[in-house]
Amino acid sequence: MSLYKYVREAWRKPRENAPLWRERLLAWKQETATTKIEHPTRLDRARSLGYKAKQGYIVVRQRVSRGGHTRPQIKGGRRPKRFGTRLTLHKSYQVIAEERAQKKYENMVVLNSYWVAQNGEFYWYEIILVDPEHPVIKADPRINWISAQKNRSRAFHGVTSAGKKSRGMMGKGKGHEKARPSRRAHLRMQ
Repeated sequence: MSLYKYVREAWRKPRENAPLWRERLLAWKQETATTKIEHPTRLDRARSLGYKAKQGYIVVRQRVSRGGHTRPQIKGGRRPKRFGTRLTLHKSYQVIAEERAQKKYENMVVLNSYWVAQNGEFYWYEIILVDPEHPVIKADPRINWISAQKNRSRAFHGVTSAGKKSRGMMGKGKGHEKARPSRRAHLRMQ
């Protein structure tokens, strides 16, 4: 078996190594919400999502609070529609993590992300970011598509893997007729 297969097997049930898991989460809670890291925690997952250990690539660990979302302030009348304080987001925590990392590193572009840990309070995701202006990235024919202007804010347009999943774009063809071009566009066609 290759190295990556062993790493993948170890991440199937990460909590079996409980002392390391607990120690890791306690250390990560003390860090800032967005932390740049030297190497990916899950090397197999990062490589499968496009990460390369070369110039122009960085990995960021992003922490996101778990729990429901509340409306900022109830405005506009005393009717039953306005009295609900709960807010249902049509975004996953992973998409929110990608967007926050993109805001922090404005000159980089989010390539993809993956889950690393969670507890009752937080989720942690690692986000792979690419510098579109770096000469090494521009010279590589497999990744230089990210240098195009239209790909600069992938996280906010829901074009990353997590964003497509939130938008219901993971399937094609039969059974997915209402998903494209978008669910909102389909409703407007009616």
